[in-house]
Amino acid sequence: MQAATSTQVAARRAERRDAPFANRNRRGGGAVPASLVALALLAGCKEPALPRYDFDSAAMERGREVIERVGCAACHEIPGIDWPKGRLGTSLKGFDDIGLIAGALPNDAENLASFVRNAPATKPGSTMPAMPITAEEARDVAAYLYGMNDV
Repeated sequence: MQAATSTQVAARRAERRDAPFANRNRRGGGAVPASLVALALLAGCKEPALPRYDFDSAAMERGREVIERVGCAACHEIPGIDWPKGRLGTSLKGFDDIGLIAGALPNDAENLASFVRNAPATKPGSTMPAMPITAEEARDVAAYLYGMNDV
């Protein structure tokens, strides 16, 4: 029988030292199950305090009429507006799912109505011109944009 080399002795010591941890993944003690990770991530999420819109169909219809009258579709693709189909501005398809208005403003009814009515004052540097509409008409346009996916 031969004497163990120092390398072999060191390897055996490492095996003994690591032995309590060797099978922990098979027993489920060492790895965090994916379901716990998913649960932890979901726990950090919360529902928005209030919905972004709660408009009636009359407000939505008035908003559609304003959009057609002032020609918003000349620059924007807007579902429910057949012509024109503008491409200069952003598409407003699925607008309710957009996180930020013009990439800068939180997407809520107050910001949207303000931006629709006077974009340069609401977001300096915006290329969208101020629109010749009243504050009430701007709220109706917001109602249409938020509700168009529900129609």
